[in-house]
Amino acid sequence: MVVTPSREEAAQPSTGADVPDLARVTANFRQYLMGWGTQERTRGDVDRYRSGLAQAQFNGVVRLRSLDVVEKSLAAARARLAGVPWWWWVGPDSPAGTVSALASLGLVSLGAVPLMTRSLDSLEETEEPPPGLRIEEVRDTDRLRELVRVYSASMGVPPALEDGVVRVEAGRTDLADVVRLAAVLQGRVVGTTVVMMAHKVAGVFLVHVAREHRRRGIGGALTAAALRAGRERGMRLAALGASPMGEPLYRRFGFTTASEYHLFSGSSD
Repeated sequence: MVVTPSREEAAQPSTGADVPDLARVTANFRQYLMGWGTQERTRGDVDRYRSGLAQAQFNGVVRLRSLDVVEKSLAAARARLAGVPWWWWVGPDSPAGTVSALASLGLVSLGAVPLMTRSLDSLEETEEPPPGLRIEEVRDTDRLRELVRVYSASMGVPPALEDGVVRVEAGRTDLADVVRLAAVLQGRVVGTTVVMMAHKVAGVFLVHVAREHRRRGIGGALTAAALRAGRERGMRLAALGASPMGEPLYRRFGFTTASEYHLFSGSSD
């Protein structure tokens, strides 16, 4: 199959990270997503993961190694991920032309997510957290359930899936590399983030604040805590995929766009 890169693929964003940095960032990203694969994790022509949860964020493909096998890999993904919704992530670790190839094969584009990075060589002073707010590392099962409840509500995950998400979170095989942080106000978890400490990168995921507590500086406090945690554990770089709501906040913290992930919706047979 011969594919010409699309205009979007040819016009890459200005890079805030060199090629070795991006290789570490994408390795971090793959490790985090593959950790959801408590039912199945496969590395081969593609890196594929399946949690079995009926929510697209928790099943999918995160890298294609060669365009020569894109049709075969898509057919295998549709077979192995049948019965659950799933996403295909196309980042800078997939070959140029992957976006066009998947579109031509019928996958539906969900748009692009900026991949942002910043050095952890030094940390600037940031704004004070809201009065009474504490950022705590989540270690016990009760707090884990609260963490899941907050980010699930923000992500649109149905409450009926809460037990399953908690089970998958607790069942990750890379928990030594995962730092979960909760923003706690008056004894209740009101915000979350999860930091993947791997490949010398602090990958920042699941930055969510309960709807009734937004615009009070909690997202900033969580971001600052994630950066401190990464630096304290010897990570050299912080990285994240930015939502439109979060991107201005992350730029304020010194993140710049290094690349992007294109996101496709898979089958939900």
